[in-house]
Amino acid sequence: MRRLVFILPFLLLLVIGSTAVAQGTKPFTIVLDAGHGGKDPGALGKSGKEKNINLAVTLALGKLIEDNLKDVKVVYTRKTDVFVELNERAAIANRAKANLFVSIHTNALPKGAQGKGSETYTLGMHRAADNLEVAKRENAAIMLEKDYENRYEGFDPKSAESYIIFEFMQDTYMEQSVKLASFIQQQFRSAGRPDKGVHQAGFLVLRATSMPSCLIELGYITTASEEAYLTSDRGVQQLAKSIYEAIKKYKAIKQ
Repeated sequence: MRRLVFILPFLLLLVIGSTAVAQGTKPFTIVLDAGHGGKDPGALGKSGKEKNINLAVTLALGKLIEDNLKDVKVVYTRKTDVFVELNERAAIANRAKANLFVSIHTNALPKGAQGKGSETYTLGMHRAADNLEVAKRENAAIMLEKDYENRYEGFDPKSAESYIIFEFMQDTYMEQSVKLASFIQQQFRSAGRPDKGVHQAGFLVLRATSMPSCLIELGYITTASEEAYLTSDRGVQQLAKSIYEAIKKYKAIKQ
């Protein structure tokens, strides 16, 4: 009995110490970035706006994560219809010391052109003209920011020459970013979405993040059937579920 009394305080200290370590462990943090917002509508469909689709899918995705992955912390760059500068979106992720950054967008094509399907991008130099055009369109959001020429060191989102810098950039997290992007595309395929593949392009919002990151183009708002899907509750929930399953799979292999 005396021996048990002697041991009990040490066992108690061990339990308290273990609990303190567990409580001090940084949670797996994901930053969800709903592209555009506020004065920046993004791409426009017949009646829908990209900023609203992006936000709807982001919030649905965040809820899935929060409801089912209790050890994951979700941080949003926006949860309402507000304008957030590109640099600030990346800064939010860096301040949170996030494990993942996922930027959600909606694609578009010039008038008369038709497109269908989902694609995911990681940071890098574009290998096709179409990829450059996507980056140009998404990066054009900086033109709504004050003094963007100086703040982005003369970067012109509409000039192909400005994108040469991405050819010399080395993404430290490229392997992890591509892995996540591949999982996302796998889940889109499983949900019946046409697979537009994993690509690289020079997105400013990805350039400034210091963690694995990707940018998703959910579908084409300028194609009538795609717009109907993207703005439907079924489409929003299906897209969110696909991204959620990909994140869950990525997290599982990282633990």
